[in-house]
Amino acid sequence: MKSMLRQGRLFPAAAWVLGLMILWEAVSWFLLEWARVPLAQSKLPYLHEMVRSLGGYGAVLLKEGAATLGNAGLGFLMGTAAGALLAVLMSVSRTVENLAFPYAVASQMIPILGLAPIIYGIVRDEQVSRILISGYITFFPVSLGLLRGLRSVPPSALELMRACAAKPWEVYWKLRLPASLPSLFAGLKVAAPLAVTGAILVELMGARHGIGVLMLRNLYYGPSHAYLFWLTVMTGALLGIAVSWLIGAAERLAVPWQPEFRGRGGERG
Repeated sequence: MKSMLRQGRLFPAAAWVLGLMILWEAVSWFLLEWARVPLAQSKLPYLHEMVRSLGGYGAVLLKEGAATLGNAGLGFLMGTAAGALLAVLMSVSRTVENLAFPYAVASQMIPILGLAPIIYGIVRDEQVSRILISGYITFFPVSLGLLRGLRSVPPSALELMRACAAKPWEVYWKLRLPASLPSLFAGLKVAAPLAVTGAILVELMGARHGIGVLMLRNLYYGPSHAYLFWLTVMTGALLGIAVSWLIGAAERLAVPWQPEFRGRGGERG
């Protein structure tokens, strides 16, 4: 049963990937061979040529991708901690919520494209800037998701805990926190890929290491480096997919009781 369920989930994903690959190759052939668009391979290169080029540039992409992912991951952890702390404080006190929440919402009105160069200009440190931007992007979705989860506990469950003379920290640890985990992971799934995007955006401002640096450098070189440019774009996308998958795997371990993680008849999926 489990193997059948896994096949039922993997087959549509594999079909989509294969279909996109075929469409990519077809559009690239159309631009180059039929429409004869100038510099077609710099606009949409053949996918098989990108795979061939990967052999020569794989080590560089891995090194620069690790630099981007490391800074984005650290910023993500810091933003998660700050967002979780703010959510707990707001759930405890309406006064704190009324004071902090409007400013938290207003902070998200600032475009990241404009904030990134400001932060980089003030800090003058590429690593710290990437961490700060990634944390800034992370904290609001985490704070909002966790606050919503902490407030989603049914009143009857709270009354039962009070009837059992549970202390406030026991209510949070045994009732509110477990109930908030699905909403928390929903926020983390949104924040994790955005943290990687924020780190890449800072790298475009003039960093020395990272996927964004390779992306910008090979964009300036033009058609002669089209394959490497597109490989950096794909690497950035794969980093976002990877962190999203990691959050999904952590969610499966943390909240196995969720319906989507259970098979038919209540069996774990």
